[in-house]
Amino acid sequence: MTFEQILKELNDKKYHPVYFLQGEETYYIDAISNHIENHVLDDAERSFDQTVLYGRDSDKSAIIALARQFPMMAQHQVIIVKEAQDLKDLISKGKAASKKKEQQDALEAYLEHPQPSTILVFCHKYKKLAKNTTLSKMLEKNAVLFDSDLLRDDKVPDWIQQFVTQKGYNITPKAAILLSEYLGNDLSKISNEIGKLIISLKSGSQINETIIEANIGISKDYNAFELQKAITERNFLKANRIVNYFASEPKSYSIQRDIILLYRFFLKLLIYHRLADKSPSNAGAKMGVSPYFIKDYANAAKVYSQQKVINNIATLREFDLKSKGVNNTGNLSVGFMLKEMVFRLMS
Repeated sequence: MTFEQILKELNDKKYHPVYFLQGEETYYIDAISNHIENHVLDDAERSFDQTVLYGRDSDKSAIIALARQFPMMAQHQVIIVKEAQDLKDLISKGKAASKKKEQQDALEAYLEHPQPSTILVFCHKYKKLAKNTTLSKMLEKNAVLFDSDLLRDDKVPDWIQQFVTQKGYNITPKAAILLSEYLGNDLSKISNEIGKLIISLKSGSQINETIIEANIGISKDYNAFELQKAITERNFLKANRIVNYFASEPKSYSIQRDIILLYRFFLKLLIYHRLADKSPSNAGAKMGVSPYFIKDYANAAKVYSQQKVINNIATLREFDLKSKGVNNTGNLSVGFMLKEMVFRLMS
């Protein structure tokens, strides 16, 4: 079941006895559990029929004993187990391996016959259960088992645009890219920053790079996106200006971030070079980017031949190692490495 399907059912007041939310992307796990925590019961009912537990302070047998009880005031009782990955006895070790058979098999037994009036939610963050475990198989069969996977970096700008639209605002593609570059693919962090940003905006407003710069602190002129643009256009003056700016801020600058960004760009540019059908729709699908940005790759392909793109990918790999202390024989500073790397990419 997808995130959207789960939320739709919750909004329609269609509940399941057990939800097991697992994975590295905590945003979706928190969004589902927070919805259940805040919307299934009203304020008066929560006092009697809602319990929030934490994995490190709980054990499986106590959770299941609570889950088997009946609600006192409402049609359902809600039990939310946060940080469920800290439950020490979550996975059964086998009947012969432990004398605590009853405790270790408690959840598996409950899944076969869950209490219909209970909504039991496990928030298992940062990792997933192994699929070959008995518990995982039973959850897949008898519960809502939701895998919350990290969003690929190239999908983050589209996610930002959708998120902002759902909030009743608009955002320019460039502003979405700036946010994704600055904040990475941490959706919780991104949603929090956008939430703080839109407080001062009128509903329906458009978020652009100027607003981003003023409110979040990302420079619209000196950022990784503008450096990439300068390099792909072979604009030496602009590239040197940005490089000097980054070199003057060594404590806050990360050369690895720019290496990753440029590596992905040139890798996709190589794919573009090799496409027979370079139409925006086909190229966007093959390269994993929005068709809106295909014109940038088309322009870059005129500046950088396929062989030069291959050479640049090799250059970026070389400087990635140097930035990590490998083959950095001259013990070059980050600023000097950045200058040399950009010069070689453009030459």
